[in-house]
Amino acid sequence: MEVVVDTLAGADAAAGVVEIVERKGLGHPDSICDAIAENLSRELSRQYRDQCGLVLHHNVDKVLLVGGAATPAFGGGRVDKPIEIFFAGRATDAYRGRAIPVARLARDGTRDWLRRNLSALDAERDVVVHCAIKPGSRDLVELFERAARSGVRLANDTSIGVGYAPLSTLESLVLAVEQRSTSAAFRAAHPAAGEDVKVMGVRERAALQLIVSCAFVGRHLESLADYVERKNAVAADLAAFARERVGRDVAIVVNAADDVASGSVYLTVTGTSAESGDDGEAGRGNRANGLITPYRPMTMESVAGKNPVTHVGKLYNVAAGQIAEQIVAEIPEIAAVECRLVSRIGRPIADPQSVEVRLRTHRGEPSAALRRATQRIVKARLGALDALCDGL
Repeated sequence: MEVVVDTLAGADAAAGVVEIVERKGLGHPDSICDAIAENLSRELSRQYRDQCGLVLHHNVDKVLLVGGAATPAFGGGRVDKPIEIFFAGRATDAYRGRAIPVARLARDGTRDWLRRNLSALDAERDVVVHCAIKPGSRDLVELFERAARSGVRLANDTSIGVGYAPLSTLESLVLAVEQRSTSAAFRAAHPAAGEDVKVMGVRERAALQLIVSCAFVGRHLESLADYVERKNAVAADLAAFARERVGRDVAIVVNAADDVASGSVYLTVTGTSAESGDDGEAGRGNRANGLITPYRPMTMESVAGKNPVTHVGKLYNVAAGQIAEQIVAEIPEIAAVECRLVSRIGRPIADPQSVEVRLRTHRGEPSAALRRATQRIVKARLGALDALCDGL
């Protein structure tokens, strides 16, 4: 395996006149789909390992959320038609006489995740879960069995992984603000704020602005005036949090589409737009690092729901980010890193068909010593992929 180390040319994303970063939050319909897909993959992996002795073939990364219908109101509201969630994909449902309850794991795991993460949603009454997951193709199942016999994990796809480091100030801020706004502490301070949050960060030169979409829960609000007061409190909280993180003022706009004069505001029954016509799909949201970054290298590959032992679409996107972060952390002379990994189906996951790392130093071209240090880190990380698989 050759590790190609090249120069990272072009302007730094954080140095341009304009930078745009997005994060879809915990209760966004796309994020729900990603989370429950990943939750099912974890549960399947545990069942396979406990019942069969190894993680078997599965890719449950095809999840569709069809929004319901609701009538929100101050002081209450009702869900008129439930949210529907559809699972597709492939998963081994029997192995050497042992049955694996794929459909039950999908239904129970989804309701459990919804109960733990969406405080105003009734996971039993407000959601219907459909499971159309079927067993995988014989050739991919055999690939798993071949890997089990040899002890070498083999890539079950030809795929790309991309990562970079470090995050810019705006990227770190967008990530932190969403995590703050959907945290337990924030919900305790602002019970009317739901978990369906989206943060769009825009930097023009040095000026930072965050446009925050936040679903409010009607039963925690008495009136339109109460909504406005609570929304202003959320904006003030996030502005103070952002100012503390970056050391300067950040313009915060919450629910920019509100028309208070006409009474049109972002009011929900459940705290998520999925209750009333906003649909979701796995893979349409945040990339492996939790952000949507049009000014950075990205891949369309989704990580959520892919199996954690041979699907390089997951492993290489996570590993590429970790490689970039480690290089920046351990080599002070390096200012920025981009890493790209390409697999080949049937090849050992620790042996990509192509590895490229691009470096930007604080001064000049990367030296031969820096290139060698980078190659050592890459090879060590790829050699430790088994540990990453187990961690996932």
